Amino acid sequence: MPNRTARHILLATTFILVSAGGGATENDVRRTDLSPKDLKRVEKVSQPATEFSKPEQFEVMQGGAATSTKPINADAFSHFSSNITFSEEEDFKLGNALFRKFWVSSPSSTQASDGLGPLFNARACQSCHLKDGRGHPPESASDATSMFLRLARPAQTDEERKAVADLKVVNFPDPVYGAQLQDLAVPGLAAEGRMTISYTEEAMTLAGGEKVSLRRPSYSVSDLAYGPLDPATTLSPRIANPMIGMGLIEAITDADILAKADPDDTDGDGISGRAARARDHRSGELKLGRFGWKAQNASVRDQSASAFKGDIGISSPDAPSHWGDCTAAQKDCLSLPNGVQARLGDTEAPDPVLDLVTFYSENLAPPARRNVDDTTVLKGKALFYGTGCIACHTPKYVTSRKAGNKAQAFQLIWPYSDFLLHDMGEGLADGQQVADASGREWRTPPLWGIGLTDEVNGHTFFLHDGRARNLTEAILWHGGEAQTARDGFAALSPDERKALITFLESL
Repeated sequence: MPNRTARHILLATTFILVSAGGGATENDVRRTDLSPKDLKRVEKVSQPATEFSKPEQFEVMQGGAATSTKPINADAFSHFSSNITFSEEEDFKLGNALFRKFWVSSPSSTQASDGLGPLFNARACQSCHLKDGRGHPPESASDATSMFLRLARPAQTDEERKAVADLKVVNFPDPVYGAQLQDLAVPGLAAEGRMTISYTEEAMTLAGGEKVSLRRPSYSVSDLAYGPLDPATTLSPRIANPMIGMGLIEAITDADILAKADPDDTDGDGISGRAARARDHRSGELKLGRFGWKAQNASVRDQSASAFKGDIGISSPDAPSHWGDCTAAQKDCLSLPNGVQARLGDTEAPDPVLDLVTFYSENLAPPARRNVDDTTVLKGKALFYGTGCIACHTPKYVTSRKAGNKAQAFQLIWPYSDFLLHDMGEGLADGQQVADASGREWRTPPLWGIGLTDEVNGHTFFLHDGRARNLTEAILWHGGEAQTARDGFAALSPDERKALITFLESL
């Protein structure tokens, strides 16, 4: 597999052409925050490992100086960055309280907490991101809180296609049910409906005779309260992503992510990652998308504001929709009172609420690695690299010296992601375009902390819809650009596959 990690070449990516308004220059993909001496150091330390007899230097500290070294338990994803200041710890704790706060319907005597919905999926951020970790598919009829359905239809006219191309919109929501199926509602209002999932098992045999069964999901909606969905509306299931390391991800320079983009697969390796564009919620400026399953948000703040609006129905300065995802067709919803309190601000979650929740989200620390010097872990690491997984799951970066918070600045971090969009094949396709991402494309998710999913969240469901019941199934669902790496994993001996999974469990 060609080494793409330290390439700094001229890239005429869609992102650069549209955001800069012209052709790329060398500075578009070279870091401008470093001296020439530091740039050489960073390029050297960012090279992927080629020797696997021992751990790399600093590999344990996968979040750099921000890494949490606290004991591993169910709270492993909920610790603050180890290098924030004492005064910032107070902001983190206030943000944590707001992240956990249950919002209530309006009007209410608790005026700083009302404004819920009126249609919603959860009453608190923590309801979806339980213990700041990963969501899961429903395990019972009433257990859909950490997973929901995105609703959208494709562009149908030249005008609509241009609106998506210009990122004036990311797609077109259902005309009645909006951008998200809301399965909960305030008293006196009917919830929109209920997500229904059925699975079929597909058996396969891997090298060495190991038998595996993958479950293929099928999604529909039931109990629709406001009439049928538009015939063109697509359903895209999403589980909540883990929260750790988000501020560090935001501190990775655009240049380091763009340097790995290869939209036309010019190097012929079968990997054609594309940079996603996203509109900043406040300025409208085009930026590099790096958050969300389809990289539809450019910043932690934008991600937070989107969740307040879509998941809880709470307006904020960056998404001032007091009735959340209610549409013009849902007149009963729009007739209900909202939670804006003039003495507190002009939205239901005014600053500093959004500021504090953003700060909290930016400073949830990645936990320290475990067992990095274990021989099986080292063997699995070599196999992970050798089968080509790092073509998309880029191991490490050095963050920008100009990061907004010193805690995230100039840190060697190990997220294992390129944060680009990749065609993952028909098996994982949801058929739903989101801005630059097609119905077959997904952002490479970071892997740090993945081995603690069971410890923190009590399950091992992976991928965007939790269909994979373990890491082996998650890998075997990879297709498209990841097909070669997936086939390489399937061709390993059972002991080799176990070693590769053991490496992932150490992250």
